[in-house]
Amino acid sequence: MKSLIYAHRGASGDAPENTMAAFRLAVQQGADGIELDIQMSRDGQLVVIHDESLDRTTNGKGLVTHYTSAELQRLDASHRFEQYRGESLPLLQEVLAYLAPTSLELNIELKNGLILYEGMEEKAIRLVKEYAMENRVVFSSFNHYSLVKLASLAPEIERGILYGEGLYEPWNYAGSIQALALHAHYYSVYPEIVAGAHAAGSKIRPWTVNEDADLRRMIALGVDAVITNYPARMKAIQEEMKA
Repeated sequence: MKSLIYAHRGASGDAPENTMAAFRLAVQQGADGIELDIQMSRDGQLVVIHDESLDRTTNGKGLVTHYTSAELQRLDASHRFEQYRGESLPLLQEVLAYLAPTSLELNIELKNGLILYEGMEEKAIRLVKEYAMENRVVFSSFNHYSLVKLASLAPEIERGILYGEGLYEPWNYAGSIQALALHAHYYSVYPEIVAGAHAAGSKIRPWTVNEDADLRRMIALGVDAVITNYPARMKAIQEEMKA
């Protein structure tokens, strides 16, 4: 089984994370899917950014939720990439509009652990359905209460548990909250975990795998997808291993 390439926050090793530039580059580099994060603006729009705070990846200060979507989109999100100066924060609907005509999959991570954004699940589902992406989207979150809510609102859209520790038989826990995918930190992924997940009908997509040796190990294990900052690097390794 071929492991799919999920571009972590886009091709974030080569372009500013969670921007349209990173998503376009991921497509050019041969990614099979995009992984991104959403927060919510003061006026209730779903904004693509990893942190609750603007400070690390933009020239703004303070919490995302303190600004309107229009104010957020005027910020520079180029982060440490000088060649991308002026790149803005996208809204989730912009990314969906971009991906809808393609065959790429989309992993939407709801960042609602520190700030419990009211209505985030409903808004995300509404947008996914608006762009007819139900069959190509997986929702994930470290907030598993949110995953339970998503299951009750839209059981037809796939959900994956995000976790970083060595959970015992994580497919059983995931099944208990109606999630069929395991989004595990790669260090906790071993042959018996992959075999157990697949035997239970669960998909497993480790994050964030960037080093050549780790990419090779995940590919050899036969995971369903690898979430990486470097889609081109993984694609080259896949071609080499296949040859």
